[in-house]
Amino acid sequence: MVKPDPFQVKPIATTSSLRALAYDALKEAVTNMDIYNQREEVRLDERKLSLKLGVSRTPVREALTVLEQEGFVRFEARRGVFVIKKTKQEIVSMIQAWSALESMAARLACDRATDGQLRALRESFPEFYEGRPADHLDEYSDANIRFHQTIISLGQCEVIEDITSNLLMHVRGIRNTALRQGERAASSIKEHVQIIEALEARQADLAERLVREHGLGLARHVETYGDYLN
Repeated sequence: MVKPDPFQVKPIATTSSLRALAYDALKEAVTNMDIYNQREEVRLDERKLSLKLGVSRTPVREALTVLEQEGFVRFEARRGVFVIKKTKQEIVSMIQAWSALESMAARLACDRATDGQLRALRESFPEFYEGRPADHLDEYSDANIRFHQTIISLGQCEVIEDITSNLLMHVRGIRNTALRQGERAASSIKEHVQIIEALEARQADLAERLVREHGLGLARHVETYGDYLN
């Protein structure tokens, strides 16, 4: 049986800088992959990537070099290029940083988001109100990360958005894995509903605290269940 390729990359158009386009395509693919749901390393083949993208290997190598500088991939002599996985303690630290940034975004959202944007949260995430998350974990996993990205977006702070985008690959993968461990899914869905209610009421102090506690709860969860990361 052929294993599905965990690294899904889209072909790019050649109307702009090939290196920039290759970088955007590869970073999107790296960020969207669920790297912590598999034990083996993810190796990136430059030749195959150039074929998938429809460009030569030069812009692919240049894009991978930028991604290496940003900490997404690493080059190993005679072995190739590998997507970087973080250690347990590194993941905990990243979640703590994300929690600080997202909680500030929640506070800002209470001031900056429109009434319509805040009301739309319930309609945008029906997964939080329908049935048990254990019955549809894949859908809930997708809604989970979209919810946290939405809070970041509603805060309308470009710096917070930029910093969290570089944490997303690791935080996304860990959130998806954590939902399948212990009682994390059940507690997570309750906390999401409470956060939505605080945002709707524009209770900035409460929204900030709930988002921060929710994130730090994930950090504690990883400390308890994350031995597989080492």
